[in-house]
Amino acid sequence: MANLVTLSRLLLLLVVIWLFYLPPSVWGFVNFVLVILIFVSDGLDGYIARKRNETSLFGALFDIAGDRIVELTLWIVTADNDLVPIWVPLVFIIRGVIVDTIRSSTAVAQGMAPFALMRSRLGKLLVAGKFMRVLYAVVKASAFAGLALQKPFPAMLPWLWGYVGWLITGLTYFFVYASVVLCIARGWPVIAEFVYAQKNDILRRPGRKQ
Repeated sequence: MANLVTLSRLLLLLVVIWLFYLPPSVWGFVNFVLVILIFVSDGLDGYIARKRNETSLFGALFDIAGDRIVELTLWIVTADNDLVPIWVPLVFIIRGVIVDTIRSSTAVAQGMAPFALMRSRLGKLLVAGKFMRVLYAVVKASAFAGLALQKPFPAMLPWLWGYVGWLITGLTYFFVYASVVLCIARGWPVIAEFVYAQKNDILRRPGRKQ
């Protein structure tokens, strides 16, 4: 059931992408709602898995893959629509490839859920801590929901946008750049712990036996 929720998020993402490329219309406001729904369902799949006792390594990895597909696709789409600078999705792509490669490969090797791999107190707080995971999801959801309104709102309701547009735009880009900061901050502990754990292999001279 939890995996079906994750799959449904990916199908809903296709609708969101399509709506981003439509001319400004009332559908832009529908897109705003759908973006929020995608991120709400992100927390729902984990809850269902725990409630139904269906947690598994596959489910954890599939959930991470689904998160990355949603996140990276939306950053690329918003950049392609000139809503964010291109370096923003590049930061998420580079960080995602490095961190998820480390976490997923280590999780498979040890048979553990990726978030359970963090050992340091800082790593558990920033990466595995429930508060930080929820905060990160809320910040990203707020960023994408705000970006979904940037074109249809002023086109459909110009008189209202004249009053609240500055506030919505300001909050939207605050959440965009807060997402970038949190993305980097949550990635460093994973990389640092991996480098520390593999320091002997990293520092070992070529041809020298361990």
